[in-house]
Amino acid sequence: MQTDVAGCAGTAGGRKQVQPDTILSPRELEIAENYARGQTYHAIAVRLHIAPSTVRTHLAAIYRKLEVSSKLELHARLEGDSAPGDAQTDHAAVISELALSLEEAIGRERALSEVLRIISRSRGDTDAVMAAILGHALELCDAEFGILFEYHDDRQFSARFTRGIPQGFRDWLDRQGVFTVGKATGLGRMEKVQDVVNIVDVRSEELYRTDDPLRHATADLGGARSFVAIPMLSGDSLVGAFTIYRQQVRPFNAQATALAHTFADQSVIALDNARMISELRALGGKA
Repeated sequence: MQTDVAGCAGTAGGRKQVQPDTILSPRELEIAENYARGQTYHAIAVRLHIAPSTVRTHLAAIYRKLEVSSKLELHARLEGDSAPGDAQTDHAAVISELALSLEEAIGRERALSEVLRIISRSRGDTDAVMAAILGHALELCDAEFGILFEYHDDRQFSARFTRGIPQGFRDWLDRQGVFTVGKATGLGRMEKVQDVVNIVDVRSEELYRTDDPLRHATADLGGARSFVAIPMLSGDSLVGAFTIYRQQVRPFNAQATALAHTFADQSVIALDNARMISELRALGGKA
């Protein structure tokens, strides 16, 4: 007697081969298909209106359920290739975590290499360079938006470059131009210590219960919750701040902060390069 088993496409080593759509939930299948096609955590998160960290959690479960250990294997599995032999559940969980961590490390190296390549070929085009730097920073740090503030001395800043920022907050910053920040704000504290300021929740601090305009614009117009500000230093001089924001309370860990610091350093290099190119062009024009 023949038995028709739904969702089975054959056998692998005597075991029935179960199709991914019978193992994964609809949301997991959608994430798996987008990731296998080359979409990043951030792009998938935007598409599905979820946090990038939630995408990663789903992917860890997907790798474990499908018993795959790379994006290529995931793509092959979704295309109908057989699953590998039986894997112990605890081993499968470890393998899925290691596989995603490795892919993330490779992604970080590629992003940093791409940023260096863009800087080296920018010819002083800071707009293109900063868009790329902020974009990679948001992607790798699981952040919704970022701002590069230029420093004008004595707690005065202006938003020079932005990426992903909500329009209301963008309009507010445009209206301010160069503005003075309060001593208790993230930027004010960063200027004083010239070190990283990592705020768990901008709404939970006492400053939010005052009339500080920047804090209210950040939280209410930008929808920001967790925030990190990285000083941009040229030698011993503060030239700006590299800031990234999450719209959920998810504090930035040491790895994310270190990544943001790297991108801040690259931003300083790009700005210095642009300044030198402008000076050389000016000298050339006078010759």
